Amino acid sequence: MRAVPLTVTALAAALLLTACGGGDDSGSGDESKGAGTTASAGGACAAADLGQEVAANAAPSAGDSGNVTVTLTNKGAECTLDGFPTVELAADGTSAKVAEDEAAEAQKLTLAAQGTATFTITYVRAAEGGDKGLAVKTVKFGLPGASADQSFPWSYGDVSLKSEKVPDATVSAFQSAGD
Repeated sequence: MRAVPLTVTALAAALLLTACGGGDDSGSGDESKGAGTTASAGGACAAADLGQEVAANAAPSAGDSGNVTVTLTNKGAECTLDGFPTVELAADGTSAKVAEDEAAEAQKLTLAAQGTATFTITYVRAAEGGDKGLAVKTVKFGLPGASADQSFPWSYGDVSLKSEKVPDATVSAFQSAGD
């Protein structure tokens, strides 16, 4: 007789956990997590709460590869970065989305107050003013689950295009900066 109430109780607990998210950290694409512009403890990091620092190992000439690393410092409460940033290269009147690095594996990072994380944009430099390049002026990036973007000026040369509006560039997943 007791097996039936335990089964019903276990089923009810499983349904309750499923309805509450149940700790499924599989990155199922739920964009509703922390979609506001201010981070709450443990929620998605908000752009307004993150300071940024940009460092580059710029490509010296056309055909060379370069790396631009963005370091984010959490100036708010503990928050989470889960996945890849969205990155867009903006030039005069046009823009191009940067693809995620297929070799990179996204991870969920908890960023403590004053904690840091990085992501890297890897690109191939184009000949300046050529028709197979994008004369990038600004980089805009967004955080998973956040509604606001951040940006920084680009001064690392034109970026090669694989095809029209497809830059020869990738962005890494967020990495812990080893606080």
